[in-house]
Parts: sequence; C-alpha cells; structure tokens
Amino acid sequence: MSIVHKEIAAIREDYAKSSLNETDVLRNPIDQFSKWFQEAIASEVTEPTAMVVSSADQKGRPSSRVVLLKDIKSNGISFFTNYNSRKGQEMIANPFVSVLFFWPELQRQVRFEAEVEKLPDEDSDEYYASRPRSSQLGAIASPQSEVIADRKVLEDRVYAVEKEFEKTEHIPRPTFWGGFLLKPYRMEFWQGRSSRLHDRIVFEKQADDWKIIRIAP
Repeated sequence: MSIVHKEIAAIREDYAKSSLNETDVLRNPIDQFSKWFQEAIASEVTEPTAMVVSSADQKGRPSSRVVLLKDIKSNGISFFTNYNSRKGQEMIANPFVSVLFFWPELQRQVRFEAEVEKLPDEDSDEYYASRPRSSQLGAIASPQSEVIADRKVLEDRVYAVEKEFEKTEHIPRPTFWGGFLLKPYRMEFWQGRSSRLHDRIVFEKQADDWKIIRIAP
C-alpha cells in the first residue's frame, strides 16, 4: 500500500537541541566545520564523514551522490574517487560543486559551495597505500559508472586483478584514481530550531577574509 500525501506531510519533528549565533562561531569556516565535525564524532553520529556531493555536467544538469570525507585541510576538504567516473568527469569539466553534511542526531547541516581541484599525486599515493588491499584491488577492477552486463562481470574483473597482483606486496595507485580538494567560497552552518525558525549562519569568501552573515530560515 502506498503512503498517501497526508501521511507524508504529517511526518515532522520539532528541533530544539541547540542554537547557533553569530558570536558563537569561529572566524574561519573550516575551523568551525572542524569543531562541528569533532562534535559529530563525539556524539557517535552515524557516518559522520558521509557527505552529498553535487556536480553538474556542461549543460548544467546536476547529479548527486554520497561520498566519504577523508581529510580536512586549511583551505578545504577532500575525498577520493575514480577520475573516470561520472562525478570525476563532471568535476574535471566543470570544477564547481555543492556539498552537504547532515547530522540528524545533532539537528545540524553544513553546506559547502566550492571550487574543485585534483589533489597532488603524492597525497593520492599516500591515501591509496593506506587502504585495505581489497579496496585497492576493487578500485582497479571497477570501471566506475560504466554499464556492465551483470555482477559477474565485476567479480571476474576483481578475480583477474587479484591474480595479476597476487605476488605484488605494494599495489601501485592507478592513474585514473585519486583525490579531489574542494575549496569553499561559501559555507552555511544550519542548526535546527523550534517551529522551523532555524539558525543559518553563512560565511562568504571575500579576498583573503570571510564575511559572516545570518540568513532567514
């Protein structure tokens, strides 16, 4: 039985766990994000590193997916993927993305609007070397975002890669796989509040500084 629209509309929760004011936030949004991220970990949020990354093709048509944050740097955040995947190709061709973290246990969201660039090879090499061997092999075997006939195709490719590298202790990173750095020029910190009157504090990049504003919910 399908859920009727009135039942969907009746699903609601009042947010009243915390508040956020302009005077509460740190002056740098990456520092503020790091603070909230540590609080998410301390609160045992489910998948605190999960973030929705939205890219767009050259016609402006967007696509979104969940990926995992792997590092917080002084000028942005990073994750790793197959450069030949849909997201990889879109970010290379159109190097701007939006990013969303949602931590429902804390009634918080963080939104990034960011410019994209590839991480240096040494950063990608270092992270790839730290991955479990099975993940390394999977990254090589999977033609990410390409059409395959069935799962057996993927399993056969994994088996072939396992045989190829069975006597290799350190598997080299494939050149088509690596990291992206997302450098924000706008960030929003959203704290749920009662009666949908949420707190929204925005950082906008201005030259080498950040302007802090509040926007209405």
